[in-house]
Amino acid sequence: MNYQNTPEFAHQMDDQDPLKNFRNKFLVPKHKGKDVIYFCGNSLGLQPVTSRDYAGQKFDNWKDLAIEGFFVGNDPWLGYHKKLTQTLADIVGAKSEEVSVMNSLTVNLHLLLVSFYKPTNKRFKIIMEGGAFPSDQYALASQARFHGYDPKEAIIEIFPREGEEILRTEDILETIEKNKDELALVLFGGINYYTGQFFDIEAITKGAHAAGAYAGFDLAHAAGNVVLKLHDWDVDFACWCSYKYMNSGPGGISGIFVNEKYFNDDSLHRFAGWWGHREDKRFLMPHDFEADKGAAGWQVSTSPVMLLALHKAALDIFEEAGGIQPLRKKSEALTGYLEFIIGEVNAANGDDLFKIITPGDKQARGCQLSIVCKQNAKATFNYLTDHGVIGDWREPNVIRISPVPLYNSFSQVYAFGQILAGAVAVD
Repeated sequence: MNYQNTPEFAHQMDDQDPLKNFRNKFLVPKHKGKDVIYFCGNSLGLQPVTSRDYAGQKFDNWKDLAIEGFFVGNDPWLGYHKKLTQTLADIVGAKSEEVSVMNSLTVNLHLLLVSFYKPTNKRFKIIMEGGAFPSDQYALASQARFHGYDPKEAIIEIFPREGEEILRTEDILETIEKNKDELALVLFGGINYYTGQFFDIEAITKGAHAAGAYAGFDLAHAAGNVVLKLHDWDVDFACWCSYKYMNSGPGGISGIFVNEKYFNDDSLHRFAGWWGHREDKRFLMPHDFEADKGAAGWQVSTSPVMLLALHKAALDIFEEAGGIQPLRKKSEALTGYLEFIIGEVNAANGDDLFKIITPGDKQARGCQLSIVCKQNAKATFNYLTDHGVIGDWREPNVIRISPVPLYNSFSQVYAFGQILAGAVAVD
């Protein structure tokens, strides 16, 4: 696409955007009386306009029906979580029975590791990306200790080559092959939170399986952002949050994927709870646990209906937009325009003041660009904030900017470029 650094081009792109009206479905914070330019969906998505109504319906049911709300009324609570699974399955590329909605992200990661991290004296090592989100690092280290291993010996972190910012797939596969005799698990993020790199999930999964190890993924920054095909890629398990690109509220409910090939695998351990018991026998209160069908058998606790309602409000917008494919098409164009605009700011100043460390290949990134500011980094970020741009700061000098296709526009990207140029002028 031949991008242009003009307001006319940006407006033309917005006029041609089939998703242009979807930004009206979200509530946008104000700055000096005007909508902010919100480029922080990689940390917390905006609130859907309908969220309050969806949750309010559940409050009304609670008020009017009390305990009977589980069984009667509009959308009884007992099976409400099932109304979300097909939409989620479409977003992550799974069968509906391979997906469940429950808990929060790191809780789900731990529950899945109970099943899929099964170290032995010979096979106990875990491979993960260096610089993964700290929660993943903490979870894996604590799992290693729980099984009696020193995390320094059990966990292998892969870092980019010297002088490079992103991981090469061949280096990941080489590390897997090198450690295949001792490897129990490969656990990667789908997209690295810091660099924005979208890892080759299919290749990593194949490499892990060839080494005799399980392959799992934390999709916090990938679900609702990029096209995923977890079932077709033969991923063993995955989990994600819902409050970033799926706009379901701070601390929103999480989801899991478990490949159908493990549904009847009795060799897998799991931490059981009442809500994961066979639904048709759950209220018989049996003494012994019998897992529900599919990923639902990994559930533990009663579904939090209010959180589910907020999640459904957001997922219904995905449904209305036609799913992840049209969103991804716009995202690639929107992020490409952001990359172009940053290049224009650099060119106007005769220097690469802003270095994008996110991959340039659109297939290897989502909608986030991570930008290294080579001078006056924090002052630049503060200038953006003072002028109505909400991005994300990461020490020591990285600004993460994420134009989300559901509620961001090409005109906002153009305006960001003008404000960024203003920050340079002040410096």
